[in-house]
Amino acid sequence: MKFLADLHVHSRHSRATSRDMDLPVMAIWAKLKGIKVIGTGDFTHPDWLFRIKNLLEPRENGLFVLKNPPANPFPVNLTFEKEDVYFMLSSEVSLIYSKGDRVRKIHVVLLAESLEDVERLNTVLSAKGNLQADGRPTFGMDMRELIEIIQKNAPATAIIPAHIWTPWFSLFGANSGFDSIEECCGDLAEFITALETGLSSDPPMNWRLSSLDKFTLVSNSDAHSPTNIGREANLFDTELSYKAIVDAIKTRKGFLKTIEFFPEEGKYHYDGHRNCGVRLSPREAMKLDNICPKCGKKLTIGVAHRVEELADREEGERPEGAVDYTHLFPLQEIIAKAEGKTKHSKRIMEMFLSAFEAFGGEFKILTEVPTDEIKRLLGERVAKGIENMRKGKVKVEPGYDGVYGIIDPLFEDEEKKNKQQSLF
Repeated sequence: MKFLADLHVHSRHSRATSRDMDLPVMAIWAKLKGIKVIGTGDFTHPDWLFRIKNLLEPRENGLFVLKNPPANPFPVNLTFEKEDVYFMLSSEVSLIYSKGDRVRKIHVVLLAESLEDVERLNTVLSAKGNLQADGRPTFGMDMRELIEIIQKNAPATAIIPAHIWTPWFSLFGANSGFDSIEECCGDLAEFITALETGLSSDPPMNWRLSSLDKFTLVSNSDAHSPTNIGREANLFDTELSYKAIVDAIKTRKGFLKTIEFFPEEGKYHYDGHRNCGVRLSPREAMKLDNICPKCGKKLTIGVAHRVEELADREEGERPEGAVDYTHLFPLQEIIAKAEGKTKHSKRIMEMFLSAFEAFGGEFKILTEVPTDEIKRLLGERVAKGIENMRKGKVKVEPGYDGVYGIIDPLFEDEEKKNKQQSLF
């Protein structure tokens, strides 16, 4: 069966995460978005693992469902059956250590098959750091040691370096990463299950490194709030089980495509200085020797720049066997741009929910529902925005140094409006 999976999210026990990131709320939003399998997040945290055990029940397929259907918090017809949304045991850990005369900071997503595996891992990891301090715990060990622990205690666990290009906490990060997988993982690189592209890069950017061809690329939301669930995801055509999903990731059989942010929207796509309001393309930054023209300090080097440094292919080359991808823009944000309001306003939420009630999950609306039907329900501007997004006709202002980029699928309408106003 075909289904979408978002396997990297966080619970309310992680820093800078919404208190609403609780299992029943996550399940509701997964259904609204069209996500069939969602990560639990943070299984290393003792309090969260206790909640996982109390609210979820295991299925024989290595996945979990809510013991009791969640209450519907919205004024729409939202029926919920147990099997509407499955959970996969997941967590993210932070590794901070010194290697090669540099401090390395790498985040890693772990996907586990059973509570028994999680408990064995947590027992070992609790001796390496404080699991209670954060939903994404920090350990002073290197990547090779983490892989070794997993292979010894829970070898079925998937190991996925997270958002691999982010400047501060990632495998290839400009400020703390490495230049190759092997440099990071040593002789255990073969146990890496996949690589997560992150919000600021997409598959074509990663395809520019031939050394990554042997690794499957996955995309997940890294959601810290319910509305961000599914902003990136993975489309599978397999049976619904932990083993089938992980095997599909490893072999790419049954792994149809990734759902991607427009990478320019990611908050580390370009180089720059947030405090100085300076945003530069890689070429512009290189001409300035990566020095901010306002304050004279070193720029925060973004993902596009870092890819350019390590690439051995030109743009546009696609390796054999690469998984397909689709760029999408969140429905709430399209509606908000069309209505001239924030995506969190009551009016936008009402329109979003009415679309769900009429057509189903967000991904179906963004990719399948005819724009004439969308126009009848949500208006011409929303339909136009979705049509432009499907064609890739969007205006972009790339993100930089922690500032999200701006994607505008209605820029043509705005430009026409501005021209008309300038006539008077």
